[in-house]
Amino acid sequence: MRYFLQAKMQLIMVLLLMFCLSVQLKSQTLGVKLPEIVLTDLKMPVAVELDDSLRQALPDTANLYVSINGTAYETTFIGGKGVVETVFRAKGPLVVKAGSRIWKGHVNPIPFWMSILPSLVAIVLAFVLKEVFTALFAGILIGTSVIAFFQGNNLLLAIGKGVLMVVDTYVVSSLFDRGHLSIIVFSMAIGGMVQLISANGGMQGVVDRLSRLAHSPRSGQFVAWLLGVIIFFDDYANTLVVGNTMQPVVDRLKISRAKLAYIVDSTAAPVAAIAFVTTWIGAELSYIQDGIDKIGLEMSAYQVFINSLAYSFYPILTLIFILLLIGQNRDFGPMLKAERLARQGLGESERLVSKSEKSHLKDYLTSGKRPKAFNAVVPVLVIIFGTLGGLLFTGWNAAVWNNTDLSLATKVSETIGAGDSYKALLWSSISGLAVALLLTVSQKLLRIHEAMENVTEGFRVMLTAIIILTLAWSVALVTEHLHTADFISALMLKLSFSPYLIPALTFILGALVAFSTGTSWGTMAILYPLLLPSSWLLTQQAGLEHSQSMSIFYSVVSAVLSGAIVGDHASPISDTTILSSISSGCNHIRHVETQMPYALTVAGISVVVGIIPSSFGVPSWIVMLLSIVVMWLVIRFLGKSPDKPFVSPESENS
Repeated sequence: MRYFLQAKMQLIMVLLLMFCLSVQLKSQTLGVKLPEIVLTDLKMPVAVELDDSLRQALPDTANLYVSINGTAYETTFIGGKGVVETVFRAKGPLVVKAGSRIWKGHVNPIPFWMSILPSLVAIVLAFVLKEVFTALFAGILIGTSVIAFFQGNNLLLAIGKGVLMVVDTYVVSSLFDRGHLSIIVFSMAIGGMVQLISANGGMQGVVDRLSRLAHSPRSGQFVAWLLGVIIFFDDYANTLVVGNTMQPVVDRLKISRAKLAYIVDSTAAPVAAIAFVTTWIGAELSYIQDGIDKIGLEMSAYQVFINSLAYSFYPILTLIFILLLIGQNRDFGPMLKAERLARQGLGESERLVSKSEKSHLKDYLTSGKRPKAFNAVVPVLVIIFGTLGGLLFTGWNAAVWNNTDLSLATKVSETIGAGDSYKALLWSSISGLAVALLLTVSQKLLRIHEAMENVTEGFRVMLTAIIILTLAWSVALVTEHLHTADFISALMLKLSFSPYLIPALTFILGALVAFSTGTSWGTMAILYPLLLPSSWLLTQQAGLEHSQSMSIFYSVVSAVLSGAIVGDHASPISDTTILSSISSGCNHIRHVETQMPYALTVAGISVVVGIIPSSFGVPSWIVMLLSIVVMWLVIRFLGKSPDKPFVSPESENS
């Protein structure tokens, strides 16, 4: 029995010794960390960290050797850590050596060209399906499935894992970003306020005051244009309010419903896209911020946005084009026919949409109470000045304001640029919503529960935008992990692609995507994460000066937005195009066919006269003025007076 106990104790001691040796051996192994996602033909880091015992055994100048498919890389350890920038050409063995320690592994890098798949699939599906939600989700899924497959899963398992990664990795990561959450809250607050000031009659009060100025076809069109500019903070509210309110005005003044629909449609998105405080600005700043974070620009999203306005040719020129049409009292194309018929009293005098379509139109107008303009003006002013005040407060730097060498404009610019735009937008939007609630309830325009119902309805209206934003942020994260921008820039360099043409091609691509999907937001969601980093990298690799690179970068920022708007204007499946037709009481196809020639005319001038010359260094204000002159000449020589009677081609031939 004693010998049995001794043998048992010896066995236990042997096992303990073996365990300790295994722990010691394990502690002396190399700590090799590969990138979670490895791509071919791209320099990627292989990080190695030594444990304490191995660090003491090796001299400080010991070298780290990494061998991939027979190609060796070398670096020196610093503080027991070393990083080698390696290029993975294909799958194969990976050997890491530090002193006498050797680590062996195997890598299966993703082919570099696959990094374009998420964006490419999203764009192609957007063209085919004409629906942005499925396109964006499919783009994310392709990216996650590719990652899972090259991490060692079979195809079926990779797809299943990819579906889970869409939610637990990319959507969750996107939603838990502080900036992204700020954008969601801001958008919901703006949506709630817009709904509330529409229900309490404030929006109608603004419209009523301006509509008294209309007493001729010219002044009637100008008032419609002015309303579209004033109701700048939301394109849907703009479209629905101006269209519905101006219908009896244009009928009385014998202006065609097609012209009203064009003015409504062409002031909604352009104004909302370039104004400083709108339901668009949150998404725009989010996309821009993601872009400048990737390329390392020391600028705020607001600074980039403001600088890009100088290159926003299509939105600005569209607004001016309408004024030129009104001022010269000329039209051309299908719009000329519609206007001449209206002048003869033969235009559309009643809504040409079905009852079912009417039922989908939200009634933003109050009834039974006298509308007061200040109920809308005051909350909007709170948001405008609240945003400005928030930027000044969060960006305040005593050293800047105490610097006597700086001008007041420079001090304000630097302060706003250093401000926290997310905080400013949150503070101002919540304040604007609170003021709108206070005005509504204190005047007994709505009971408290009715007011809150309208606010929550406004939240619900913004849900679509929030879903698009979340999917867009997820696509951006996938493209970042797959280094899509690096692939695009490398491909452009191989094709000897001129960086000066990037803004023009960006505009055209944006127009095509928006035309196919019918959504400008979806277009921005797809193209901004793809083109902002790649365009910047291309200008840097082409050796352009910093000022030239910044000019092209600003132009690309505006070109994505401008292209999205023109495609949205020309698309028959666009939500704002449909709403413009419905709210203006115009046949939808007639609206599309009368608006498209005008949209394409301004788009062509924007590219040829505006974007391309400015990319080559011509000051933007010069090409803007030249574009206005060209538009004036086009209207002058192609346009004809709508006051003349319409004569059909059959009558002319007889």
